[in-house]
Amino acid sequence: MPGSTDHTEGTASAVPSVASGEAKPLTRREARALHEAQQKEAKRRGKKPAAREPEDAGPPQPVIEPGMPAASAAVDSQQAKQRAKAAFTAEDRSPVPPEELKVEGPAEPPPVSESEDLAETGEPDAARASIPTELLVGAPAEPKKSRAGRNLPAAIGVGLLMLGLVLAGLFLYEPLLVGLIVALAGVGSWEVARATTHAKTSVPLVPLFLASAMLPISAIWGGLEAMGFTYMICLVIALLVRLTEGLKGAAASVMSSVFIISWVPLLLSFALLILEEPNGQWLIATILLLAVSNDTFGYIVGVLFGKHPMAPKISPKKSWEGFAGSMLGSMAVGALAMHFWLDMPWWTGVILAFFTTIAATTGDFSESMIKRELGIKDMSNLLPGHGGIMDRLDSVVFVVPLGYLISHLLTWSVSLS
Repeated sequence: MPGSTDHTEGTASAVPSVASGEAKPLTRREARALHEAQQKEAKRRGKKPAAREPEDAGPPQPVIEPGMPAASAAVDSQQAKQRAKAAFTAEDRSPVPPEELKVEGPAEPPPVSESEDLAETGEPDAARASIPTELLVGAPAEPKKSRAGRNLPAAIGVGLLMLGLVLAGLFLYEPLLVGLIVALAGVGSWEVARATTHAKTSVPLVPLFLASAMLPISAIWGGLEAMGFTYMICLVIALLVRLTEGLKGAAASVMSSVFIISWVPLLLSFALLILEEPNGQWLIATILLLAVSNDTFGYIVGVLFGKHPMAPKISPKKSWEGFAGSMLGSMAVGALAMHFWLDMPWWTGVILAFFTTIAATTGDFSESMIKRELGIKDMSNLLPGHGGIMDRLDSVVFVVPLGYLISHLLTWSVSLS
């Protein structure tokens, strides 16, 4: 209708359609696009563009040059119309200006308040501006981790469960403790053997499992002498089993087997040697409590005040401040435990805590060095919040044999005095 806006059709004259030859009216936009196409065509041919005709005038006439046949002029006119339609189609597909767009209702979803965003993710809206929305909608929230990189609730739950099993084996049912040590030694040996595959070293598992069962049982039945004899038998079995598989890579495999048997089953079996001593249950509980105190006080002090790493290339999260917290906290716990549980002078607990803290820290560094050498983060993912069995026993396997030795020396010195 006349007088309408650009979104309505104008009163342009009818022109023949290219496809059917019928007369169809051109809108103002079509007429404008056709005129622009004719101007470009005239400019390409070197002619001066014709002046734009009023919008209410009739359809634009094709440009006819002097001497051009009528048929050629008709073909050029048809081509110009086709180009005008192509330009009109492209113009319709172009983005519509905002002032011409009329949409009822809100065009965007209501903004989320910063408090709601913080409640979901802990980050302000500005920090999420660069994240695609499809990645945020319905995405599960990651479990919160502590500054030390652990899932703290899961770590505490698993630690309490393991501690409960150990205490039940110590004070309620001794075979449970023996079976638990055998199981821990077997799983720990499997984890270390699995980790050595990153160094392209294959370790037979049968000798490791035999050693994990034979060493604790020999310690509980025959004492230190029987455990030493069984240890030598286990090393011979590991050597023979590996030689039956061929000589290729045998040296690295045998050395790895000797290392794993000496590190995991042998050191854990010392706990059963302590169990056979007078007040052995309370002495094992004290040594384990010192190992837990070392980790707990070191973690708390390290997170709050740790700034100076002890060995940044091996374990960047171990700081001197955390080590000092471990030492002082373990000494206080050791003095109380030795005085009230074992009826010994308080200073014996300080000495025991001093050596067990050094042993626990050495065990942590040893496993960290092995994992960095193999290029792994954890020995496995069996324990939520902890990693693998050996990630929790790394300090215990060093503390138990040293605690066995120091406790004997302290008992001997107290009896002499």
